[in-house]
Amino acid sequence: MIFRAALTLALIASSLSAGPSSEPLSANEQVLVRYVDAHNDEGLALLEHVVNINSGTHNLSGVREVGRIFRAELDALGFRTQWVAQDEVKRAGHLVGDHPGAGPRILLIGHLDTVFEPDSPFQKLERLDGRTARGPGIIDMKGGDVIIIEALKALDAAGLLKTMNVIVVMTGDEEEPGRPLSVARAPLVAAARGADVAIGFEDGDGDPAHAIVARRGTTSWQLTVKGTPAHSSQIFSDAVGAGAIFEAARIVNAFRERLAGQPHLTLNPGAIVGGTAAEMDTSEARGTAFGKTNVVAGRAIVTGDLRALTMEQFESARATMRVAVTSSLPRTQAEITFDEGYPPLAPADGNTRLLAQYDRASRDLGLGPVSAVSPDKAGAADVAFIAGEVRQIIDAAGLKGHDDHSPSETADLTTLPVQIKRAALLLARVAREQRQ
Repeated sequence: MIFRAALTLALIASSLSAGPSSEPLSANEQVLVRYVDAHNDEGLALLEHVVNINSGTHNLSGVREVGRIFRAELDALGFRTQWVAQDEVKRAGHLVGDHPGAGPRILLIGHLDTVFEPDSPFQKLERLDGRTARGPGIIDMKGGDVIIIEALKALDAAGLLKTMNVIVVMTGDEEEPGRPLSVARAPLVAAARGADVAIGFEDGDGDPAHAIVARRGTTSWQLTVKGTPAHSSQIFSDAVGAGAIFEAARIVNAFRERLAGQPHLTLNPGAIVGGTAAEMDTSEARGTAFGKTNVVAGRAIVTGDLRALTMEQFESARATMRVAVTSSLPRTQAEITFDEGYPPLAPADGNTRLLAQYDRASRDLGLGPVSAVSPDKAGAADVAFIAGEVRQIIDAAGLKGHDDHSPSETADLTTLPVQIKRAALLLARVAREQRQ
């Protein structure tokens, strides 16, 4: 499975690098382009408006306000919209807009929240020069949300939207999803059922020449080890054994020896505490420990993450880790737990075909080729939750820039019309070609 995934990605890269030459746009397609050029300032104004509203995941009222703005935009385009509350998982909710039609079902995915809560000093959009702006969530991913809206407006202006079958989902907690994930992502999965195509509008790696056809999933793990506390002079004796810290070190090193180097698989211990007593608060990402140099450690805790490209790779890695945990040193006990995590978006032929259409649209617009970025550079995202429902998926159709999730998050504003045109043309062609 790992080999097949790597081969698929290699074929994607080779097939797109030598893509076809451009073809003239149809009359309707030219209308799309002219609309985007004529209304770029409106898109920039909408972007600034929503970026200046704090919508950190835990700022529920802010998330709802950004959702209200985009809901009004979808309402004006004839979508049937609803706000799906997420009180059960202590999150603001999700915006869902449905535009039924006779053509293929197309799902467009965004998210309303950012990593910047109200207590962050990073709160407003700042224009740096004629082509760049810095702002919280400007590329991750309010810029992507604006691209969804502006692409739909362009389709409407060309008279194409009225026959299209489109559903939009903008989640309110992508940056820190509510738990359980099965509840938090149920509206997204429900929207995906019956969809032929799905497009995510994350920023990806920030390169406008790249899109995503495969993403690694991620899960967190916690290793808890118990030893026999005693005076350090008795360590390794039959009565005392190796202690919790030595056992934790053995297990973590076994993880490295058995799993390091597998394609697309990473395993990282992010924090460790150990001593006579040790506690870890995973919700706060902090731990405490007490111990003396002359006391054998009685407890150790290690937390980390595991990333993989396929579910089979996940299961194999977890099985390997469990075996390492059960081979305990004398007088120690250990257990490992895994959270539910984000699933992977594994490579698929349908994703490759959709990327080829996206690449074709970009070339025909004179905007250059678009190729697949390595999944090693693509973190977990909402599109992965629908991998079992939709056969053709791409992501990273959003606004481009750099330094997302940091106070230096910056957008290349010249990519806003580029990405809107690409999205609008792709949507028009998907609707037309799959209807034929």
